[in-house]
Amino acid sequence: MSDSGKKIRLRRVLGNPGRGALVVAFDHALVLGPIPGTDDPLGKIRHFAEAGVDAVLLNLGLLRQYAQSPLDVCLPAFIARIDWTTVWAVLQSGAGELQSRLLARPEEALRHGADAVITYMVIGTGDADFEAKEIARTADVARECEQVGIPLLVESLARGKPVDNPSDPKWLKLHTRMAVELGADAIKTDYSGNSVSMRSVTEACPIPILVLGGSRQGSDEDALAVVRGAAQAGAAGVFFGRNVFQSQDMDSFLRQARSILDTGAPSPAS
Repeated sequence: MSDSGKKIRLRRVLGNPGRGALVVAFDHALVLGPIPGTDDPLGKIRHFAEAGVDAVLLNLGLLRQYAQSPLDVCLPAFIARIDWTTVWAVLQSGAGELQSRLLARPEEALRHGADAVITYMVIGTGDADFEAKEIARTADVARECEQVGIPLLVESLARGKPVDNPSDPKWLKLHTRMAVELGADAIKTDYSGNSVSMRSVTEACPIPILVLGGSRQGSDEDALAVVRGAAQAGAAGVFFGRNVFQSQDMDSFLRQARSILDTGAPSPAS
């Protein structure tokens, strides 16, 4: 079976060779509701496109709405979030049942115009049944992605009471390698906290790693420091959401992040 479709679409997501990918995550409202910065969603997506980001992460509903709106800018690649999880609510409240659900199949995302799909894979929860289902779900999606020729990005994370530090390289190396073994084409994951330890993670992983931004950093400069560290660590790029659309000056932040990723000489996609 040819995998040329996957390779072509993954190149769209990761952008030009020799520079890091700048990806904006804009899927937060499904879990967090209309948080600051997510107002006028179609206008925000257009703004990201005008800024020249490499890709935007969306839920399928917004992807469909944007495709039906006037397309007056050059489109970035689109990554479709096709699952949902209770992990964030359970970890915050300390109560409730850990569950994840697929909301769409890879073929549906492809039909809606997505260049790639992304799903969570959470380990370290202490819930063996939940984690077994996470592994099986990731494997099932990976096989479907192979059938239809769309890249699978896995958001691999360590979260739960057994995890003292989710950014510890030992956890990062464990779940990123698990994602590789299950068939991921690229990974979105935590930043270890410094470029030296993060490089040990990227060098141990045979597929591209993109560093997530997570919660809003203290300032734009704090967030840019993560971009800089990711580039120096050889990451394939960054996957930022709130640190973009809640920044003090979004246009300036995106320009500076783009400059860092252009000159950081991150590792190209395989």
